[in-house]
Amino acid sequence: MNIISGLRSMLSDGHNGSLSSKRVTTFVATLLVCTAFLLNLFFGLTVEQFMFDSMMMIVVAGLGTTVAEKFAPKPKEEVDG
Repeated sequence: MNIISGLRSMLSDGHNGSLSSKRVTTFVATLLVCTAFLLNLFFGLTVEQFMFDSMMMIVVAGLGTTVAEKFAPKPKEEVDG
């Protein structure tokens, strides 16, 4: 498995394999929070506290809804015929 296919499978939903907007948004927000942390740590650049807190809320809410999907009942397949 290469990196691109692994990333695509991580960001896809469990029902039909399409990309999940919640997971993509959470992944991008996580990357931005990590970038802000590293810039602050190594280069001394600071981010306004309210901006950082807002991004953290997006990450926490996105991770929470993604985890909640695992415990939600699966939709029943419709049978044609």
